Amino acid sequence: MALLQISEPGQSPLPHQSRRAAGIDLGTTNSLVATVRNGQAETLPDEQGRHLLPSVVRYRDDGSVNVGFEALQAAVDDAHNTIVSVKRLMGRGKQDLQHSGYHFTDDDRSVPRIHTAGGDVTAVEVSAEILKMLEQRARQQLGGALEGVVITVPAYFDDAQRQATKDAAKLAGLKVLRLLNEPTAAAVAYGLDQKDEGIYAIYDLGGGTFDVSILRFSRGVFEVMSTAGDSALGGDDLDRIISDWIMRQMGVEDDGDHRTRRYLMRAAKAAKEKLTSEPEVRLDVERPEGDCWHGVLTCEQLNTLIAELVNKTLAPCQRALRDAGLVKKDIQEVVMVGGSTRIPYIRDQVGQFFGCQPHVDIDPDRVVAIGAAIQADVLIGNKQNEDMLLLDVIPLSLGIETMGGLVEKIIPRNTTIPVSKAQDFTTYKDGQTALSVHIVQGERDLVGDCRSLARFELHGIPPMAAGAARIRVVYQVDADGLLSVTAREATTGVESHIDIKPSYGLSDDEVEHMLRDSISHAEDDVMMRKLREQQVEAARTLEAVTSALAADGRRLLDDKEYLLIEQAIDELQTVLQGDDIAAIKQACQAVEEAGSEFAQRRMDDSIRQALAGHKLDEFKT
Repeated sequence: MALLQISEPGQSPLPHQSRRAAGIDLGTTNSLVATVRNGQAETLPDEQGRHLLPSVVRYRDDGSVNVGFEALQAAVDDAHNTIVSVKRLMGRGKQDLQHSGYHFTDDDRSVPRIHTAGGDVTAVEVSAEILKMLEQRARQQLGGALEGVVITVPAYFDDAQRQATKDAAKLAGLKVLRLLNEPTAAAVAYGLDQKDEGIYAIYDLGGGTFDVSILRFSRGVFEVMSTAGDSALGGDDLDRIISDWIMRQMGVEDDGDHRTRRYLMRAAKAAKEKLTSEPEVRLDVERPEGDCWHGVLTCEQLNTLIAELVNKTLAPCQRALRDAGLVKKDIQEVVMVGGSTRIPYIRDQVGQFFGCQPHVDIDPDRVVAIGAAIQADVLIGNKQNEDMLLLDVIPLSLGIETMGGLVEKIIPRNTTIPVSKAQDFTTYKDGQTALSVHIVQGERDLVGDCRSLARFELHGIPPMAAGAARIRVVYQVDADGLLSVTAREATTGVESHIDIKPSYGLSDDEVEHMLRDSISHAEDDVMMRKLREQQVEAARTLEAVTSALAADGRRLLDDKEYLLIEQAIDELQTVLQGDDIAAIKQACQAVEEAGSEFAQRRMDDSIRQALAGHKLDEFKT
């Protein structure tokens, strides 16, 4: 008799065919790895039963590397060789990291290298060590190597920071199925996709980053309507505020000693965690002189200390609502993510802001990894009938430079990804055989007010009259938020392509500055665009008329007619130096009117030359 394989409800009927996939929360303070087993997503512990892995790496002079709890123990005594909060360094340039407390090598490399006793390392290499440790934990728990992972990143991570994360995974030997925004992962973990329809806010205050995302679930589609945040704001900043308070109480000055700061940050973190469940906490902190300072920190004092920072997180919440075209009452539920959201004051302030009690059911430290594991299980093919679709958005518009230093936006901000958009462009001058493509990011209308991402050139364009060539430029943003651009000439098929991998990312101040400027300068930008467009049109007219005069002016015009056109050209060249749009437009029309008869004569002359030597009957049908 044949045997039938059966399974418990919710379990895979073919467990031996299940592929090993995991979700990884590569966090600022702690990291986790999770997977789906027997239909349930769960984080994987180490041999001591600890689920969290401190995101700390220590490099020793003997060449060995410590990761996690062992490295954390040395974070105070060996501060310069122990890298903490490396997530804040990902995709950054050296100028962005001047106050990080680490020693950087003195070279001109685009990717900064931290000098340690074990050698010079990049943030990517440090993150790879953390990922290797998580992969090792998963391998031991699942009985084999992972076939794919989903790694979460803050929604506000830019191209450089996302690419750095993928590079770290590659260095760790992991196959990345997708980078998933942390708020989206949290929504998946909470099962918001199982509800009928709704609009939700995900408030994610982690160790080093803050994100708020507005998500809408409708007809099986999970869409991020808008996102905002600060990639350098989180629990580390809370700890620093508390440690500053401790220093003031102790009467100790901040002398820049990295070791002292680390020690006080550890004491502050412990106090903060105790105050999530106790009304006050006693502090016993050793002074530099060797004696011990004793003090008490209450919940009320903590709330006062962190109030300004918490308020700083509510401004992006308001911006995210505005970008989504919503008001607070449109939000049905709020999900709290990140260990810092355990603080009662933060929960209360967020609840008051949105007008509803936030969800805190799942451990805020594990929720992102669990959501990533669920998505990894889908992408690896273990849930073939899964019909949930996740759609993230890009935080800033992507565009191209056009004549006059103007920006033509190809993909507007808050467009869902993955996305591909194309636009046709043409040449500016007669006989032009090459085209320079300048890719920019930002919300302003002028290239100088946006961020330059990359440049490349398309060669091999057939020489044609200005405006005759057709060049299609395609912008593609993949599911990980990474951009590639292709330019292709229609008649010959010549093509040029570039993947955008900036050497460093936008700072938080730059992102905030770009968004604010796009609003405060909106009216100025409209007027400036009109001016530049009119200047480009006038320059095009000047070039065409000047070229025609040089070729046929003396042959087809008498001296008076020639002089009138020259005078109109001189007037246009004069007003082009100013910013009077009406004057430029009027002078441009004057040139066109003065040269209209000349243009007609040139056309008639061309027709006569074309018909010369032919009979009219030849053209009859």
